[in-house]
Amino acid sequence: MAEPKRVDLTVKQKRAILVAVVLPGTQRELEEPLDELRGLAETAGVKTVGTLVQNRQVPDAATYLGKGKLAELKTLVALQEANTILFDNNLSPAQTRNLEQELETEIVDRSELILAIFATHARSYESRLQVELAQLLYMRPRLKRLWTHLERTEGAVGSRGPGEQQLETDRRLIDSRVSDLRQRLKTVERRRERQVSQRRDYLTVSLVGYTNAGKSTLMNALTGAGVFVANQLFATLDTRTRAWKIPNLGRALLSDTVGFIRDLPHNLVASFRSTLEEARHADLLLHVVDASSPAAEQQIATVNDVLKEIGIDARRAVLVLNKIDAVRDRSYVDVLRASHEQAVSVSAVERTGLEQLSAIVRERLGEGYVDATLETSVGNGRLLAYLAAHAEVVRHEYVDSRVTLFCRIPRRFLNSLPGDDARVHLTSANGAAR
Repeated sequence: MAEPKRVDLTVKQKRAILVAVVLPGTQRELEEPLDELRGLAETAGVKTVGTLVQNRQVPDAATYLGKGKLAELKTLVALQEANTILFDNNLSPAQTRNLEQELETEIVDRSELILAIFATHARSYESRLQVELAQLLYMRPRLKRLWTHLERTEGAVGSRGPGEQQLETDRRLIDSRVSDLRQRLKTVERRRERQVSQRRDYLTVSLVGYTNAGKSTLMNALTGAGVFVANQLFATLDTRTRAWKIPNLGRALLSDTVGFIRDLPHNLVASFRSTLEEARHADLLLHVVDASSPAAEQQIATVNDVLKEIGIDARRAVLVLNKIDAVRDRSYVDVLRASHEQAVSVSAVERTGLEQLSAIVRERLGEGYVDATLETSVGNGRLLAYLAAHAEVVRHEYVDSRVTLFCRIPRRFLNSLPGDDARVHLTSANGAAR
């Protein structure tokens, strides 16, 4: 009896050629052009089998690459048996279509690769909605290339062929799904806004920064949160919030946000706007930077640009130079500190510099504090618990059934003291009554 035929169910790993066209005035002029793309490819599980870089004043309108480099790329694809070409540039739908026809190989531009990584790493309901919306908005103008082989293949002049009919159907389906996703995200956004507003009773700090700058590791070091950490780009997409006990200040809420990257797809930024609501309303931002990266200064500028795009003033952030344990040349850090005088150097892995960081945070958050003396009954448990959570209580004095508390408290919390059994007396810095 003949053996049944075996079916190969293995999924072959994509073999990719990495391509970058370096234009004047771009960040890639100041760094190794393909370093970041190589990291993105690794994160996406793609094997790099070749690279190609071209310096041009302007991209070719039809294929982005010049004719000579296009021929060189075609030869490289054949030699390396590559089945994918990853561009570190954003291509137009026409350029993608022309390249695929010329090279007979799958073309993936920078935005599509980033969206694919986000789709793989999305875990929460909200982040999955956000990524799907961004993917559909990216895909819609590129539908035509999927149906070119069917367009106007039959019928009289002026009639619509099956390809054009399919194209219209797909566009309607996408438009319908986009509308549905936007409605769902509005519901999620309203829920998040309520959550953020409820946290106004607490001091809030948000971590922002370039992807893989070590934000999650720093959050673990400061709070013992134990959140997921991986040495890859966009390891996590969801905002996590944990309690942070700041010495001589009290408890604050520390939030970790999605990492940024150069040329982040605009649709993705728009979709994740609600996720970044935590950063927009935070009392203080910690801008985490990978100090060991030669492109650290450019990454700082990229993060500041994205923050500006979503309506956040980057000037109110504390710059945290992380990964100083991995810095090979200390002059890198010296240059950064010379350009950013308020920066603080830390190593989240080795837990060094964290006391200095906490001191700076305490000072910045303490700028809105006032010295206050509150007298209430010893049975006013709600007020006592509120002060324990939101103020630094220096000492207590008990007289009969009354207690006097000497504390430092954010001015905005004075307006929401629970109960009406307390007498509040404010003093200025020199102790004079106000």
